[in-house]
Amino acid sequence: MKKVLTLALLATVMSAPALAGDPAAGKAKAAICAACHGADGIAVIPGYPNLKGQNEQYLVNSLKAYKNKERTGGMAMVMQPQASMLNDTDIVNVAAYFAQMK
Repeated sequence: MKKVLTLALLATVMSAPALAGDPAAGKAKAAICAACHGADGIAVIPGYPNLKGQNEQYLVNSLKAYKNKERTGGMAMVMQPQASMLNDTDIVNVAAYFAQMK
């Protein structure tokens, strides 16, 4: 049974789509993010999250959740309109941009 679960988990992970964002395209789309999250991805407003070096998949999931109005707490009133201006490719690119920052 343990082997079956391991194989099922491995198959799920291997079939997950790989992120192939374009950080350069993401940089252009992320310019508006700098107002709150800083030009270097380090938040300029206390309590706002740093995006520099953040996990790419986490950023994709978060932006999509804001866009789909599934994330409603905290700064949702600010983030939902921002995320709604991004298509799925933009979201992956913005996530790639912040994730590659070191």
